[in-house]
Amino acid sequence: MTATFEKPDMSKLVEELRALKAKAYMGGGEERVQAQHAKGKLTARERLNLLFDEGTFNEVMTFATTKATEFGLDKSKVYGDGVVTGWGQVEGRTVFAFAQDFTSIGGTLGETHASKIGKVYELALKVGAPVVGINDSGGARIQEGAVALEGYGTVFKANVMASGVVPQITIMAGPAAGGAVYSPALTDFIIMIKGDAYYMFVTGPEITKVVLGEDVSFQDLGGAVIHATKSGVVHFIAENEQDSINITKRLLSYLPSNNMEEPPFMDTGDPADREMKDVESVVPTDTVKPFDMREVIYRTVDNGEFMEVQKHWAQNMVVGFGRVAGNVVGIVANNSAHLGAAIDIDASDKAARFIRFCDAFNIPLISLVDTPGYMPGTDQEYKGIIRHGAKMLYAFAEATVPKVTVVVRRSYGGAHIAMSIKSLGADLIYAWPSAEIAVTGPEGAVRILYRREIQNSKSPDDLIKERIAEYKKLFANPYWAAEKGLIDDVIEPKDTRKVIASALKMLKNKREFRYPKKHGNIPL
Repeated sequence: MTATFEKPDMSKLVEELRALKAKAYMGGGEERVQAQHAKGKLTARERLNLLFDEGTFNEVMTFATTKATEFGLDKSKVYGDGVVTGWGQVEGRTVFAFAQDFTSIGGTLGETHASKIGKVYELALKVGAPVVGINDSGGARIQEGAVALEGYGTVFKANVMASGVVPQITIMAGPAAGGAVYSPALTDFIIMIKGDAYYMFVTGPEITKVVLGEDVSFQDLGGAVIHATKSGVVHFIAENEQDSINITKRLLSYLPSNNMEEPPFMDTGDPADREMKDVESVVPTDTVKPFDMREVIYRTVDNGEFMEVQKHWAQNMVVGFGRVAGNVVGIVANNSAHLGAAIDIDASDKAARFIRFCDAFNIPLISLVDTPGYMPGTDQEYKGIIRHGAKMLYAFAEATVPKVTVVVRRSYGGAHIAMSIKSLGADLIYAWPSAEIAVTGPEGAVRILYRREIQNSKSPDDLIKERIAEYKKLFANPYWAAEKGLIDDVIEPKDTRKVIASALKMLKNKREFRYPKKHGNIPL
C-alpha cells in the first residue's frame, strides 16, 4: 500500500507565511529593538517607513540568511541577515534603498548581507532610479572572515558602477569603522545624524591611543560635527533621524532619477524676469570689505530656496542646489565672509566634486565670482594647492552642461580661470559694473610692474598710491575685458536673475563634443 502525503491547505500555508514574516520583521527580537530605541535610534524598517510613501515599500530577499557555518552561525540563522532591502516611492518617484539592521547580528556585513545590497544596486541600475543607503552596522562580520571582506568589495564595486549613473545618498544612522566607512565615501552625498550613537572613522580611539598616544573621544574623532566642519566627509548634518529623512527627500527633489533624465522641473510661481531688488546693497564696492555671497544667491534663486551642500566646510566656497524659473541649477560661488574668498585646497576639492556631480546628472552650473586668487603660503603649497587647485579647472573644462558665469566683484589670477571663463568652456560670461578682472590685485601688480621705479623713487608710498589709482582705472571695472570679448555683457545687478534665466532657456538643448576616451585623469 502506497503512503499518501496530505498537503496543508492554503490557509495554513498563509498562516505559516505570516508567522515567518512577523519573525523576519522583528529583526533581532523585541529585546534588541528596545535596546535600539533606548539609544534614541529607530530600527531599519522604521527608518524605511519614514522614507517611503505609505504602503509603497517592496522588500526583496526577505528570508535570506547567512551561508556561513562557523562559530554556530548555522544554528542561529536570522532572516534578512542584518539588512532590509527593497524599493518604493518617495514623493511619487521610484527609489531603491537598503537599511542595515543593528538589532540583527549587529547589522554586520557578511556574504548574504552584501549580496542583498548588490541586488538593490542591480535593480536600480536596470531601471535608472536613485539608491538610498541607511548605515547602522558593527562592521565586517568577524565570524565570516575573508568572505565578509569580499562582501565589502561587492558593495564598493556596486557604488562605483552606479557612480554618475544614478544618484547615491547615504544616511549615517549609526556607527561605522574600518572598511565600513568606504561605501558611504563612494556615494554622492552623506547625511550624518548628530549624537553619541553616530560616528565614523577608519581607526577608533583605542587604536589611536595605542599607536599615537592621543586621547580622543568617539565624537571628537568621527562625529557628525567633526566630519562636517574639519574633514569634509559629511555633506549634511541632521539633528535627528526624522531630520535625516527630511534632508534626503529635499535633496532628491533636486535630482534626476538617472543620468539620462533632466532634473525635475517645478513650477515655483517665481517669475523668471523678477528683479533682484536691493541686491546692490549686499555687495560693497570697496573690495576690502567682505560680504556673504549667500545673500546674492537667495535673491537669485526661486523664492529664496537654496539647498547648500557642505555648508560648514570650506566656507570660502559656497555650493548647492536651487531653481531658476523652475529649473534646477547648481551654484558655485565665492564667499568673502570667509578667508576673503581666496580659494584654498578644501574649497577646490569641494567645488570640483560638486561640479562633476552636476555635470554627471545634467544640472546646469551657475558661477558667482568674487575672489582675490588662490590662498598663498607654505602650508597650502606643501599640501598641494597646485594639484588640488587643478581639480576645479579640470571639472569645469570637462563639464558639458550649460555653464553661466557672473563676475560680481573681484576676479583675479588663476582663481578667475578656476571659476569658469570662456576659454575653459563657459557658455556665457556676465559682469556687474563693480567687477574687477586682472592677473592680480592692484597693489601686488603695481609692486611688480613698477618695482624699479618704486625702488628709485624719493617718495615710494606716494608713487605706489598713484600707480594703484592708474591700475584701478584700467582694471577695476569690467569694460577692459568686455572690449576684448571676454565678457558677453555688463549687466545691472537687479537683472542678474532675469539674465541667467534667459541664458539657461537658450542653452537648454546644448550639446558638446568630447573626444572618445576611457576616462580622463583628474589630478586626484
